[in-house]
Amino acid sequence: MPDMTAPRVPLPPFEAIRNDVARALAEDVGTGDLSAGLVPADRAADAVVISRQRAVLCGTAWFAEVFRQTDPQVAITWSAEDGAQITSGMVVCRLHGSARSLLTGERAALNFLQTLSGTATVARRYADAVGTTATRILDTRKTIPGLRVAQKFAVRCGGCHNHRMGLFDAILIKENHIAAAGSVAEILRRARAAAPGGVNVEIEVEDLGMLDEALDAGADHVLLDNFSQADMREAVARCRGRARLEVSGDVTLERIAEIAAAGVDFISIGALTKHLQAVDLSMRFAG
Repeated sequence: MPDMTAPRVPLPPFEAIRNDVARALAEDVGTGDLSAGLVPADRAADAVVISRQRAVLCGTAWFAEVFRQTDPQVAITWSAEDGAQITSGMVVCRLHGSARSLLTGERAALNFLQTLSGTATVARRYADAVGTTATRILDTRKTIPGLRVAQKFAVRCGGCHNHRMGLFDAILIKENHIAAAGSVAEILRRARAAAPGGVNVEIEVEDLGMLDEALDAGADHVLLDNFSQADMREAVARCRGRARLEVSGDVTLERIAEIAAAGVDFISIGALTKHLQAVDLSMRFAG
């Protein structure tokens, strides 16, 4: 039997979920559901959501919020929690309420559940691939526009970790920042002077020479961009624990265990949020 429970990941602020759902309903329902209006207003119905594949469930709060905004009288009973493994043929939840309300909310609710479950499922594959090593898998800003908070929650449900939320909560110095400032040492000096207390400062380097410059300038978080496996190991040896090392670029599921074995602290992967495939879920009226 699949595990229907999972370590509980704190939900984002309710306001974020509410706003995500409000936008989705505004674009889908607009001035009203013309098709649902064909069904008698007093018709009640039961429905089930069925999984057609093995996956990691995520997005139950968004799914429920769709029906709360559509019709607070719709009742939902879940068979599994966010982060739990679900299997093909499994009834994920049961719903009861106005047939019109169930029809109106169906697509928006499933869109959230399928997309966020797809994100969590990809994240679980990467988390499993590094096993019990100390390396942590991080997401990136390569998220679906408007769904960053939701997708980053899904990444955590899949067992991976979040990098910065956006441009406002951490500093990541990249090649063009260095070119504009003139040198690695100068951009790091400016970053330290500008960073509010507690804000992480990270610098991206493209070769071992740049790594040495960053370490000499006192960098404490360095991103190794598209390093070979041999250069990753050399970077770990040169660093000797003076800075946290993160790997990014050309990271695949097939390579990730080898990368982790090099001894780096983090691996950041855009594919967690941009290479997802929506999980196959369907809602069917019962009876």
